[in-house]
Amino acid sequence: MLTIAGIAVVMDISSMRISNGWILCSLLTGFLYSISGKGPCFREFAFGTLIPAAVLGGLCWFRMLGAGDIKLICSLGGIMGPESVWRCMGISFFIGAVFSLLFLALYGNPAERLWYLESYIRDYLRTGVRKPYYRKGSALENFHFTVPIFMSVMLYAGGIY
Repeated sequence: MLTIAGIAVVMDISSMRISNGWILCSLLTGFLYSISGKGPCFREFAFGTLIPAAVLGGLCWFRMLGAGDIKLICSLGGIMGPESVWRCMGISFFIGAVFSLLFLALYGNPAERLWYLESYIRDYLRTGVRKPYYRKGSALENFHFTVPIFMSVMLYAGGIY
């Protein structure tokens, strides 16, 4: 899992995307692990893979979280199983929130970010058009969510949860 998440971080940082080939390879690894009898059973593989897609799909729909991030968590969920993938998602979002607050405190304007969120919601309700939540380019607030995912996987591999 560390290899899967680590390579995804490198891909995300270098090219702003995670290769679908890598995701497919990761899913296949989880599937083979489940049928080998060493990992979670096939049912747990299936639920571990489907839960992140169902829970996080709305964030992708509103372009607040990338599809690659969700597919990465799905592939990790196939290896971890449903119970651990819930924890992985929660810890990833907690770490991401800490990063966001640090970025906001050190480099941002909290009032401006709240206005941006309010404006985004107001525009969607008025027009019904989904647009990316992030700002174009390499704005500081556009950090790579694969990093908190990787950190969460490190905690899992280390036996913290």
